[in-house]
Amino acid sequence: MSRIGRMPIPVPAGIKIAIEDNVVSVEGPKGKASHRLPDCLVASLSEGQLSVEKRSEEGKSRALHGLHRTLLYNTVTGTHTGFRKELEIQGVGFRAAVQGKDLTLSLGFSHPVIYRIPEGIRVAVNDNTKLLVEGIDKCLVGQVAAEIRRFYPPEPYKGKGVRYVGEAIRRKAGKTAQGK
Repeated sequence: MSRIGRMPIPVPAGIKIAIEDNVVSVEGPKGKASHRLPDCLVASLSEGQLSVEKRSEEGKSRALHGLHRTLLYNTVTGTHTGFRKELEIQGVGFRAAVQGKDLTLSLGFSHPVIYRIPEGIRVAVNDNTKLLVEGIDKCLVGQVAAEIRRFYPPEPYKGKGVRYVGEAIRRKAGKTAQGK
């Protein structure tokens, strides 16, 4: 039996949950989201706690039990508090700016890199080098942050590039002069 799947999901105050035909709809202060459960699982709401149960003990339902409980937990947390990823840009002349629904990055290329911000995601830029990616979908927030980082990942010699805040970059020694 899944240890994670057995744990109930606490529902904070201000969150409305509706369960209809294996679709769990969650509405909170940050927005609305829904999650569809597979037919081998069923969700129930009682006493301010959401729980996910298996319909049978077959392998497929046991494999999906903990996964979908965690996805439901992320849905509840996202609509209540939201998720965020922080990025920083390091390098001389490297900067970012938000213009409408586009993120414009100057990363040392001959052209600016323009990234279209998806629906449901908010990107804020502070000091031209600090980016904050926010949203209610944890997977989408992480995916957007990874796509922005992929434009210029931190390089190991000078450390230039787009990195997560607090990310440790292994530095390499540069060339040394050979004497005769």
